[in-house]
Amino acid sequence: MQRHLQGYVYLTLAMMTVGSTVVASRVIASGMPPFTATALRFAVAFPFFLLLMRLTGKRLPSLPSRDWIILLVQAGAGSVGYTTLLISGLRLTTAADAGVIIGTLPVVAGALSILVLRERPHSSMVLAIALATAGVLFIAFSPDAGEGSLLGNMLVFGAVICESLFILLNKKLSTKIPALTQSAVMTGLGFIVAMVAALVTEGVPGEFPAGAMSAVIYYALVPTVAGFVLWYAGAERVSGIEASLFTAVAPVSALLMAFVLLGEPLHFRQIAGVACVLAAVLGLGLFRRREMKAE
Repeated sequence: MQRHLQGYVYLTLAMMTVGSTVVASRVIASGMPPFTATALRFAVAFPFFLLLMRLTGKRLPSLPSRDWIILLVQAGAGSVGYTTLLISGLRLTTAADAGVIIGTLPVVAGALSILVLRERPHSSMVLAIALATAGVLFIAFSPDAGEGSLLGNMLVFGAVICESLFILLNKKLSTKIPALTQSAVMTGLGFIVAMVAALVTEGVPGEFPAGAMSAVIYYALVPTVAGFVLWYAGAERVSGIEASLFTAVAPVSALLMAFVLLGEPLHFRQIAGVACVLAAVLGLGLFRRREMKAE
């Protein structure tokens, strides 16, 4: 039981760091271009992943060229696409709204599995998609949402789709890669992709505000590296279904951090939106848990 409780604590902390990326991205958005910020994030995180690989004795397995292509696309979509779209969206919308939208990731990934992989949907997935959609609609089409805010919300949802594509592409790899090794590869490839994009679209980096630079370093070390360690430390102590339930912590923590750290007001539409998203994620996880017990 104590091992399980430790797992719950680690998973909660991991998802709190995920929620904090919304606040960090909001700070970054105010003082740094998105591709440059993404490249700096990966440049800071990459040496730490290499150190973790060395300490744990992990090595990169021999991969066919097809898998390298998939990894490169994953890095472009899930690593660079997610971060740059999130930062870009947070220039236009609030961190609280973005936090609710980010919370739809498990449901969006499931929906894309149905559309792209032709997986047969369970009634629980259909209900979860409907609830998550309702949650996003509360945010995106509220009466006080201006044109810029709507565009910002769409960019944040684009980030969610990018991360969902990362999850789907992972199923296409022909070689099983350890999670730590894959994270290191994603960070290294993500740095290359983001740096090239930054040089082409944003030019040579100049000086940036201390707050934005501090937020990038925080994003690299806490959600990216420490969040990874916490998540897998927790996941090895509980079942996969139990771990998936803790993804619901992310939107709640993002909402609360936006209120406490950024001073953003909480509106009924945000509370209603996050309630719908929580119901979708928790309901889907509990249904899958019941299915596993029945087998």
